[in-house]
Amino acid sequence: MSHPLGATYDGVGTNFALYSEVAEQVELCLFGEDGSETRIPLREVDGFVWHGYLPSAGPGQRYGYRVHGPYNPPAGQRCDPAKLLLDPYAKAVDGRVSWDPAVFSYQFQDPDLRNQADSAPFVPRSVVINPYFDWSGDRAPRTPYHDSVIYEAHVKGLTRLHPDVPENERGTYLGLAHPAVIEHLQRLGVTAIELMPVHQFVSDSVLEQRGLSNYWGYNTIGFFAPHNAYSAAGQRGQQVQEFKAMVRALHEADIEVILDVVYNHTAEGNHLGPTLSFRGLDNTSYYRLVDDDPRYYMDTTGTGNSLLMRNPQVLQLIMDSLRYWVLEMHVDGFRFDLASALARQFHEVDRLSSFFDVVQQDPVVSQVKLIAEPWDVGEGGYQVGNFPPLWSEWNGKYRDTVRDLWRGQAATLPEFASRLTGSSDLYQSDGRSPVASVNFVTAHDGFTVADLVSYDNKHNEANGEDNHDGSDDNRSWNCGAEGPTDDPGITALRARQQRNFLATLLLSQGVPMLLAGDELGRSQRGNNNAYCQDNEISWLAWPQQPEPGGSLLDYTRALISLRMSHPVFRRRRFFQGEPISGRHDQVGDIAWFTPGGEEMTDEDWSAGFAKSLTVFLNGDGISEPDQRGQRVRDDSFLLLFNASENDLKFAIPPARYGEQWTRIVDTVAGDPPATEAGGQAGGQVAGEATARPGDTIEVGSRSLQVLRQRRG
Repeated sequence: MSHPLGATYDGVGTNFALYSEVAEQVELCLFGEDGSETRIPLREVDGFVWHGYLPSAGPGQRYGYRVHGPYNPPAGQRCDPAKLLLDPYAKAVDGRVSWDPAVFSYQFQDPDLRNQADSAPFVPRSVVINPYFDWSGDRAPRTPYHDSVIYEAHVKGLTRLHPDVPENERGTYLGLAHPAVIEHLQRLGVTAIELMPVHQFVSDSVLEQRGLSNYWGYNTIGFFAPHNAYSAAGQRGQQVQEFKAMVRALHEADIEVILDVVYNHTAEGNHLGPTLSFRGLDNTSYYRLVDDDPRYYMDTTGTGNSLLMRNPQVLQLIMDSLRYWVLEMHVDGFRFDLASALARQFHEVDRLSSFFDVVQQDPVVSQVKLIAEPWDVGEGGYQVGNFPPLWSEWNGKYRDTVRDLWRGQAATLPEFASRLTGSSDLYQSDGRSPVASVNFVTAHDGFTVADLVSYDNKHNEANGEDNHDGSDDNRSWNCGAEGPTDDPGITALRARQQRNFLATLLLSQGVPMLLAGDELGRSQRGNNNAYCQDNEISWLAWPQQPEPGGSLLDYTRALISLRMSHPVFRRRRFFQGEPISGRHDQVGDIAWFTPGGEEMTDEDWSAGFAKSLTVFLNGDGISEPDQRGQRVRDDSFLLLFNASENDLKFAIPPARYGEQWTRIVDTVAGDPPATEAGGQAGGQVAGEATARPGDTIEVGSRSLQVLRQRRG
């Protein structure tokens, strides 16, 4: 059968189907346990799909393809039957690339000369899998966006050093599903784990020559196969079963699984890259080539190539992959790496491109969480706020503005106000809501939150690129010393700054995303581009013993609990600033005050020196109904931000905004925020009636406080 593409086991035998428009002959290559290769010509061709059915082939069978066709690089044609090719639709992959010259189709000493050495001994094999799995009882959490807290993590890095995970399970899908890891996620309060790439990827030869590896995994070669190195059970299809078991375990804990997917390019690189799959199958169909010289590849991804998004076969490949991960692997959403590249049908980024059209109409993919990294490295690639209504976006402007505020950058308040309240300037005009903004202060790419407050400059020497790699625009502040220090004043300030960042993130409108390890104060020693560091630089260092109360972990847990307990922090609609119920004697859903307790004027907003303000959030101003149709009401809150270098006295706003306020968060104190039952939050006054209208309270330098007025 010509469909479905890939190797499909039906319980008796396996159907093999491969697309290539330029192929003149396709050979299916089967590999025995002794490594022997048997070549079987596929003689049936329908719509450029070469196919055949083998009754004897079952799960665990290793295979690949050899494609006979034109090899004419100046015309963009690179078929090479000497190169064993991975099936683009392979559900599992066995082995890895060994960087022998045979995996390249040209001679190193002269790229114009062809290299016809057999690559089979040096490349991985595709594997036929058993698709059957007991999903009984599995239930997708389906957490609404506005109730979501995302935790970005690396499969290996999250568990490689976890003391409670058995050694042979650390760094694997099985390790991530370990009860100790899931318990940590549950106690933390996150609702979704966003996994860095788990599609089968390749570690670059240039990195391996330096004794490093492609740790992050943004170098995909198989869009259907879970990366085999993350499997504790084996690589002959066991990785599929293990991944499914991980998803099922996370779902049992009401935690969604979101995958970071890389559909913008492949691991084959530029014209000097290896021939592993797509290049040898049908180069002109899969890749964007330079129009006037198709020897070369258009590159808007910084990796050497870009997929040809206007080709129907490429769109089908991506959509088939997305549906597979939803329907067969039960994942709950996707974060699209360099998503602007997916919108380039020709040169410019087009929000109405075919890719967005097919996603919008797809009955499966359109129903899961879709998150764009809204930029690439091409011209006009920075597209924050410009994706279609179905999508949420990593909000890089949120990251930059919050970092600017807490490092003391002048003239930050106007934009900070927008970022804190969901970035309506970016998303409201096209009908989107605050959940279109995925807010983050740190992510895998850049400093951790501990390094953000400990380093002014990147320290990427371990990457072997003379510290030239990684961003120079970190918007960080080391608090007075570069790197580790014994100075107690600097140490205390750094701890406070970490609490400031986490509190701001978790009390902002939108969808917060927490970088794994930030709740533990994880450091990468100043490395802001640890993509090649598969070692202690990147792995989470778990505490051997639980820390006493007052740890950053306890603080983060309490902040997430505070957010989840109060819908005023996770509104489904933007603030309007208008009186509630249209009554002029009522206060608005939000109000802004100077530290002196006066409502902010245009002059106050434009004062470049100002670094402090009070935000009033009206718990009666949540206009949308709950699931029972009742209008939601909540406590009201005052958020007091003091990003200046001086302690300041803040005046409590007039009585119409609230008669009695209780401090529940003070980032100067190391204690966790107060719970619903009271408790420590800001020193000796936590849980007490701390202020009334007209009172002044002191807010420490570079800190924030949260005051609550209980409804009724």
